[in-house]
Amino acid sequence: MIMNQRIIDHFLLMVFLCLSYDGVRGTKLSKQEDLELEKQLKALNKPPIKTIKTKYGDIYDCVNFYEQPAFDHPLLKNHNYHPQMKPSFSMKESVSTTSTSNYKSSRIGLPDRGCPVRTVPIKRTTKEDLIRHKLMPPSENVMFNNSLDRLAIVHTEDFPGSKFGGSGVITNVYNPRVEGEQHSACRLKMIKEKNIIQVGWRVDPALYGDNLTRLFIHFTDGKTSSCFNLLCPGFVLLNTQIPIDGVFEPVSQRGGNISDIGLSINWDLEEGNWWLFSTESNTPFGFWPREVFDDDFAYYVTRVEWGGVVYSPPGILEPPMGSSFFPIENNNYDAFCKNMTLLSDRGGRLYTVESQLSTFLSNSDLYNVSTIPGLMYYGGPGEK
Repeated sequence: MIMNQRIIDHFLLMVFLCLSYDGVRGTKLSKQEDLELEKQLKALNKPPIKTIKTKYGDIYDCVNFYEQPAFDHPLLKNHNYHPQMKPSFSMKESVSTTSTSNYKSSRIGLPDRGCPVRTVPIKRTTKEDLIRHKLMPPSENVMFNNSLDRLAIVHTEDFPGSKFGGSGVITNVYNPRVEGEQHSACRLKMIKEKNIIQVGWRVDPALYGDNLTRLFIHFTDGKTSSCFNLLCPGFVLLNTQIPIDGVFEPVSQRGGNISDIGLSINWDLEEGNWWLFSTESNTPFGFWPREVFDDDFAYYVTRVEWGGVVYSPPGILEPPMGSSFFPIENNNYDAFCKNMTLLSDRGGRLYTVESQLSTFLSNSDLYNVSTIPGLMYYGGPGEK
C-alpha cells in the first residue's frame, strides 16, 4: 500500500529533528536553515484548544487528542486509539511501587486544572529549542560502550531466556548542578536488542533550556527513531494534567526533606502496548504503541536497569550524580532506588531481590553504587 506522501514527509521531518545532533556550535543560521526550522515548528506546534503557562515559563498547548505528535507516525495512520483508553491489566495486580516511607512525593502538574477532556498537554517548541536540540549528544547506548556516559546502576543478569513484561521503581528526586551540554539523570531503563524505553528524572540544559529537574521519557525503536519526550512520534499521551516533561517539585535536600516518585512501565498482554504509570496514584501517563517497535519488542524485554547516568562533553569536567555526594547508605543523605520490581512476560510478579541483580560502575573515583536488602544507592560529586 502506498502511503500518503505528505505523511511520509512529515515523519521524515520528525526523524531529522530526533537524530540531527551534529549541529555546529555558534554557527549563524543560513536562510535555508532558518526556513527549515520554521517548517519544523509548524509541524510540531499544533493548534491549541487551550494554552497554559506555568510559573517556570513553560507554555503548554492543550491539543486535541487525535492531533498529538504520536499520530504523525506513518505506522499509526490507521490507528483506533482513543482518549478513554485503559490497559487490560490492573495496576493493583501488577507492579506495585507504592511508597511506605514518610517521604513527600515529588509532583508534576499543570495549573488551572490542566487540559480539558479529549485534549493533552504538549509543550510548545521554540526556534531556540530546535537549535539547542541539534547540539545534544547522542543518547545513551544500549550497552555500556559510550565512553562519555558515566553510569552507577544495578541491572538484571543477561541470562538466556530472560523475559520481562514490566518493571517499577521508587526513586528520590535531586537537582544536581550541571551546565551547558552536561546532563545528570536517574532512570528505569528496559532493553531488548536495539529497542529501548526508559523513564526517570533528568537535569539537562540542552534538552530543556534550564537547570530544573524534570520528568523524561526516551525510546529507541530499533530502526530509525531515537528521541526524548514528545519530540518525535512514538508515545501516545493520555493524561490531561501531567505533562511528560514537567518540573518535579519539591526536590530532595540532602540531610533535609526527601521527595520521591514511583514509576513503572508495563506491557499489556492483550494489546501489546507498553504503558507508563505514576504508581503513587496508579495514574497512566500514556503508552508506547506496539506498532512503533520491532516485532521482537512486542512481547518482552531481556534486560532492566535502575540508577544514575551523567554525561559531559570531551574536555569538560564530569558533573555530579544523584545527591552529588558518594553514598553512605543512608536514605536521608543518598540518592536511591527502591522497590525495584519486575514482571514476567506473562504478567506475573517476579522478584525484588537485589542479590539477584548486578552492579555496574563507570568510574569509582567520581561515583559509586552499592546495594543493601531492598535498596540501591548511587551517586557522587563528579569532578568539582
